[in-house]
Amino acid sequence: MAQFADDPAFIAAHLPPVRIHFRAKEGKAVTFAVSGSQEGHGFFVPASKGNTSAILMFHEWWGLNDNIKQEAEKLNGELGVAVLAVDLYDGRVTADPQEAGKLMQGMDEARGIALVRGALAAIKDGPLDHAKTVGTIGWCFGGGWSDRAAIEGSKDVQACVIYYGMPSTKPEDIDRLKAPVLMFWGTQDGFINVKVVSGFEAAMKAAGKSIKTHSFDAPHAFANPSNSRYNKEAAEISHKETLAFFRAHLK
Repeated sequence: MAQFADDPAFIAAHLPPVRIHFRAKEGKAVTFAVSGSQEGHGFFVPASKGNTSAILMFHEWWGLNDNIKQEAEKLNGELGVAVLAVDLYDGRVTADPQEAGKLMQGMDEARGIALVRGALAAIKDGPLDHAKTVGTIGWCFGGGWSDRAAIEGSKDVQACVIYYGMPSTKPEDIDRLKAPVLMFWGTQDGFINVKVVSGFEAAMKAAGKSIKTHSFDAPHAFANPSNSRYNKEAAEISHKETLAFFRAHLK
């Protein structure tokens, strides 16, 4: 998504998020080990008793803000799974679109991949959890990182949900991606558009991989309730499909 950060139209598609009133109930700030680098940070909500699944969650270009933390607690409450929202910006958060673009462009990909691997290890092998099945989810910038996490996790990830994020169509990445993918996008989105989605579908199907996409007559970031262009109907439908998808694949 960093390729769009200098595009005025892309910046204009991201109005400053509406402030929400969030107070954590079950979740808390955590750290986890990252091989060869400084520790990672995140927001972790533990699984309900007896639940052996976990979801890695990835934030939009704003950073790990209250909206993402709220989504983590929401998924935990509905599915009972552990949720680790990974902080890809190492503590930096903004509500300014220009600053968000700079943060997204300035993020080191190698650091991001190391964070993904560390987060996956923390929820599969401890200390945060010992999950037997793992899913990934993310929005916009985080949607691309949901895809990347499923690629990096390979057979250790059982479900991948992408909300209007840029997926990889590189053959070597598609080959490593073992999880079925569910992708949502808006037909009013000038960036994650029909060309991007159809290209990803074609690459996945050519490799014999499982993918389902669902489009809505909606703009970019339609599922974010802190976005003033939030589309309630599309958000609710996509959320129900997300829950059904995770229930089917995270057993």
